[in-house]
Amino acid sequence: MNHTAEDVFESLRAVYPDARCELDFSGPFQLLVATVLSAQSTDLGVNKVTPALFTRWPGPEALAEADRGELEEVIRPTGFFRNKAASLQGLSRQIVDEYDGQVPVEIADLVKLPGVGRKTANVVRGHAFGLPAITTDTHVMRVSRRLGWTASAKPEVVETDLQRLFDSADWTTLSDTLIFHGRRCCHAKKPACGACVVAGQCPSFGVGPTDPDVARSLVKS
Repeated sequence: MNHTAEDVFESLRAVYPDARCELDFSGPFQLLVATVLSAQSTDLGVNKVTPALFTRWPGPEALAEADRGELEEVIRPTGFFRNKAASLQGLSRQIVDEYDGQVPVEIADLVKLPGVGRKTANVVRGHAFGLPAITTDTHVMRVSRRLGWTASAKPEVVETDLQRLFDSADWTTLSDTLIFHGRRCCHAKKPACGACVVAGQCPSFGVGPTDPDVARSLVKS
């Protein structure tokens, strides 16, 4: 393994020891639904919607038969609610019909579900099934490029590049840690470079403000 990458990862882990999936869920189906809802939405916004959603429709059987209009109203705050409702009902029906009501484990099966891409599939594999998985969301891709771990803007290439750099046992935690860092410090428009713990090891240092006081004001809790 690349020791520079390992050192950076360990430094970031020390800053974000509680890095985790920030979606609230109980079991693979709830996480699958929550992750589909999180597209173009915040985890906080999704977490406000899912309690009512899962109380009303606790599993794929119930969600597949939900009244579409009622479902759309419940998930409306997450945005793109019509498309998301169609995806949720479609994936629920497919899980019932093809997988005996159980969320499949394999990537190849997960990505066949309506509204489920490789990123969503990896979230479910990593956090609901405890399997090694790199989630190439926007934060993971941005931070990885800035750190010089990949030169690609293509999710599957970034995933492969990170798989080569890190032991599979670290993949899920790595993703969570990079997401935490991207949300809190390494922002898209103005990263807090002067307050970053890995500034001295980052080839992109200086993209954002380097003054410590200015940078600290940009860091989100």
